[in-house]
Amino acid sequence: MIHNNRLSDAEYAANFSDIHPPFETRDAVLVDANRCLYCYDAPCTKSCPTGIDVPKFIKQIVTGNLKGSAHTIFAANIMGGGCSRVCPVEKLCEGACVYNLMEEAPIPIARLQRYPTEKAIREKWPLFERKAPLGKKVAIVGAGPSGLSAAHVLARAGVEVTIFEKEAKGGGLMTYGIAAYKVTPEFCAQELEYILSIGGISVQYEMELGRNLHVAELRAQYDAVYLAFGVGLARQLDIPGEHFDGVVDAIKFIYSIRADGYPAVPVGDRVAVIGMGMTAIDAATQARRLGAKEVTLVYRRTQAEMPCTEAELAIARADGCRIVWLAAPKTVLGDSGRVTQLICSEMELGPPDGSGRRSPVDTGRTMILDVDMVIKAAGQIPFEEMVAAEGIQHNKGRIGAVTNIAGVFAGGDNVNGGKEVVDAVQAGKDAAAAILNFIDHG
Repeated sequence: MIHNNRLSDAEYAANFSDIHPPFETRDAVLVDANRCLYCYDAPCTKSCPTGIDVPKFIKQIVTGNLKGSAHTIFAANIMGGGCSRVCPVEKLCEGACVYNLMEEAPIPIARLQRYPTEKAIREKWPLFERKAPLGKKVAIVGAGPSGLSAAHVLARAGVEVTIFEKEAKGGGLMTYGIAAYKVTPEFCAQELEYILSIGGISVQYEMELGRNLHVAELRAQYDAVYLAFGVGLARQLDIPGEHFDGVVDAIKFIYSIRADGYPAVPVGDRVAVIGMGMTAIDAATQARRLGAKEVTLVYRRTQAEMPCTEAELAIARADGCRIVWLAAPKTVLGDSGRVTQLICSEMELGPPDGSGRRSPVDTGRTMILDVDMVIKAAGQIPFEEMVAAEGIQHNKGRIGAVTNIAGVFAGGDNVNGGKEVVDAVQAGKDAAAAILNFIDHG
């Protein structure tokens, strides 16, 4: 049965508390910071998409220079506070730590990164100053990580920036699309305020490209335009019964949790989640934490091929989620318009193709899951119709970093198809550099 208000306030608070709590004392920070070997040509820095100088910021922590440490992080990644909570560090900086080669635990880089950045955000340290105004204006579509990153770089350079955001709050994926136990709405609001505190950036909310906002109008009014609206359309399963009540998109499910609060979000007793990416894991674990009795993740490939990380999978398993490998949704059955069962095709891996990849093949056998809720997390697709209507050249909705319209640039998920927050931040930095070059030289 699907309903809300399943748990007490205390249970919600416990279930959605910080899954990776920060260091409680400076002594605890120093124990881990002093393990850093300050590697020459540090692999941790090289593995960070934004190029944060990890040994430098750790050394600054050790020497008590927290403002310097925060500046080192923010100069490379203005969303370094949020990224320290949500980055898949096991496949980036911490995964590259040389301690892994010694079969020792890597430096907890993300947790160390939280220490100075959260203090800076909480105490509103003014670590950057704007240059003299250039007399130039830039419009940015999207107040997510990529748009905010670009805006901060441009504002520091003296550009006047206006961000147009379709939601009622800024932050994009950070605010609306990530599990609340990883990053809270309160922290997202604080981080956004800190980024905007540089000055020279205004945000207009509930302005959506293709609805009450258009590229041609923006280009006529601004010296350059940066499109950072991401991707957000859920990929459909295209199977019978997908229309039944109780079949929901993971994006909307997570959005509701972030926008409406935990008690308001209905969840079933027996939930199936389709997919094995980060969004699928977030949906599954949060369904359990909202009070679902059983949650089953269904994935058409094997564990070796899953898009999520082992750390994310461990969270799902720790929360009691069941995993069914090599199974693909085939049909949703229902009664009186509501979902009651999910029929899945049992799969096996076929022979390797030219790239060595083995694709799932239907065995002809099926399995049945009794469910009252199905959450679709099979990926997101670009805003193809909207992009085409705006006159932007694209490849199935994905656009180039330099568009076919002079002075209009793009970056983040709408270009790369959907990567990590840290990749979007770097895209914003790259776009800002390209825009500054464009407005300087035309």
